[in-house]
Amino acid sequence: MSKAAQYRCDACGQAFSKWSGQCPECNAWNTLEEARSISPRSAKTRSAHEGQLIPLSDISSAEQSRIPSGIDELDRVLGGGIVRGSVVLLGGSPGIGKSTLLLQMLAQLADHSTIYVSGEESAQQISMRAERLKLQAEHIRLLSSISLEEVLATLQKNKPTLAIIDSIQTIVSEALSSAAGSVSQVRECAGQLVQYAKNNNTTLFVVGHITKEGTLAGPRVLEHMVDTVLYFEGDSSERFRLLRASKNRFGAVNELGVFDMQEYGLRGVKNPSALFLSNHQQAAPGSSIMVTREGTRPLLIEVQALVDENHGANARRLAQGVDQNRLSMLLAVMHKHGGIALHNEDVFINVVGGVKVQEPGADLPILLAVLSSFRDFILPRNLIIFGEVGLAGEIRPVPSGQERLRESAKQGFEIAIIPSANKPKEKIAGLKIHAVSRLQEVIELVLNEFARG
Repeated sequence: MSKAAQYRCDACGQAFSKWSGQCPECNAWNTLEEARSISPRSAKTRSAHEGQLIPLSDISSAEQSRIPSGIDELDRVLGGGIVRGSVVLLGGSPGIGKSTLLLQMLAQLADHSTIYVSGEESAQQISMRAERLKLQAEHIRLLSSISLEEVLATLQKNKPTLAIIDSIQTIVSEALSSAAGSVSQVRECAGQLVQYAKNNNTTLFVVGHITKEGTLAGPRVLEHMVDTVLYFEGDSSERFRLLRASKNRFGAVNELGVFDMQEYGLRGVKNPSALFLSNHQQAAPGSSIMVTREGTRPLLIEVQALVDENHGANARRLAQGVDQNRLSMLLAVMHKHGGIALHNEDVFINVVGGVKVQEPGADLPILLAVLSSFRDFILPRNLIIFGEVGLAGEIRPVPSGQERLRESAKQGFEIAIIPSANKPKEKIAGLKIHAVSRLQEVIELVLNEFARG
């Protein structure tokens, strides 16, 4: 009988029966790690017990009870609170605030039994962080260990309501000889921890490292094992931190939580639009204000563009916070249907505050910011813009147009450029609306209204 594969690639997860310097599947070098060899059981030794079938109508569909985390922005992203027995995977760059957020959460859960398992930091380091953050952490129990067997034995003995594993890449199982963080170790350790959480109705928060591409390190199956996947976004040098759900079995995905990193830790931002626009003091060419929708709430953010003459062979297209390929496509549309040629110009786009905009409603604000920089005129500070731009030059509607306009009026904006299909049936007090249907129409409106003189 043939044996199971003994080596697995850290990069792609493919299994092989022998070691080689280069992975035959993805061509990566020095990525094959030894994995535990498991021989398949014969048909005689397989269990012959039948599973119990349950009619779907007999299963209660009552909503599972949730535990308030004490942090409103975290509860928003989770869908209303922490679900008992769920497994949450939290990823983010080093120093972004993952451990800080989880430690602050545990400090709010004094009425529940909690355990913090740290494989990266010593107990003294975590204690120093709690003191620096001025947290009441007397009820938090800490285990500093990287042994999976020791972690499971501790959890089994203490039966906590909630446990934190910081981080899954540091936990190792004695059953495997591969190094910590390898594909086999991450998959095995995560599988056993998830099984424990489900069998004992324990909520588990698992911290995961991310790669230079911004995805979670380890096998892709790690994201399939858990119930919720959260990403901490932003620059560690900036104040703002964004918490986004990319997967949530108990709530909406793409919900966004906004935090402000202060002296005593992370603080939720109840009005992120005002925070993102707080530094929008002096008007300048190349700046536009857009209203995007993240999850259940509209968000006002600033888009900056810089158009500069290119002195090389190829014009550059760089984008921070939006998709660079979409930027190239929008510039082509503006040339074809708007008559604005930028093939000899470098174009740089930045979304202020570290926000990553993934919806097409940012198309029109991006193009108007580019036009403002190229023609060197200033868009009004009280102007709000949103709309999708199609390849034929049409301005397409976006979802939740009414909510976006109300939020804009609430923040003091007085002029709006929006798709015709998003024009409200009733007037919104204090807001003058320009409804447009073609890109050429938008360009003429902006140049005639705002670029004169």
